[in-house]
Amino acid sequence: MSKWDPRHYLQFERERTLPVRDLVSRIELQSPSTIVDLGCGPGNSTAVLAKRWPDASIIGVDSSAEMLTQARESSVRAKWILADIREWQPDNSVDLVFSNAALQWVSLHEIEIPRLFNLVAKHGALAFQIPTHTDLWFEVLEKIVMSPVWRDKFLKGTSEFYSYELGFYYDLLSGQSKRLDLWETRYFHVLSSPEAIVEWTQGTALRPLFDRLSDSSLRETFVKQYTEEIASSYPRQPDGNVLFPFLRRFVIAYR
Repeated sequence: MSKWDPRHYLQFERERTLPVRDLVSRIELQSPSTIVDLGCGPGNSTAVLAKRWPDASIIGVDSSAEMLTQARESSVRAKWILADIREWQPDNSVDLVFSNAALQWVSLHEIEIPRLFNLVAKHGALAFQIPTHTDLWFEVLEKIVMSPVWRDKFLKGTSEFYSYELGFYYDLLSGQSKRLDLWETRYFHVLSSPEAIVEWTQGTALRPLFDRLSDSSLRETFVKQYTEEIASSYPRQPDGNVLFPFLRRFVIAYR
């Protein structure tokens, strides 16, 4: 399996952190004493949590040693743990279980989301954001992957990606939670070029695909075709930049 590259991921740190700020600003907890950031990556989301609640004890959990190395080099005050979200368990209940753009890599949401909510202490909250694969860039990617040239090399669809409508998460959590806040936001990121969209997705969604292409020349051919299709699908604005719409779903469940 290919390794996560924190520097590649952080090429778009501002854009990737915007949803974190939006989610954190909507969490109605005054002073949680314990917070866990599941899928904390290089620590950009953990930094936002630490700024909002400077007195909280924060744990950052991620399955990538490379991401955690980057996080440990930051100035964020947190305990960093290398672990899979599906396997990690706290010693005690947590006031805020938080996750930004990580649960889409975790299967069986009908089991995992209620399990995570069960980790939440009384009067605490589970808050998460999940990107969707409903935008044009993913349609372009899916079309290429399923084309006659490539489909035998990938055997199945684009990647193991799990994201559902908000009604799905409402049904999972409404019977257990005191209150639920759910919303969607479509961000229009201003990027410098269509190639920047390719760079963005190479840091995330394309990684599982590259794991299935062992030959580097095949990867180069695939990226070249993907870049050409993205360039034709995302025209430049008059100033030369490209608008990159990206839909994300947010859920906060209070215990």
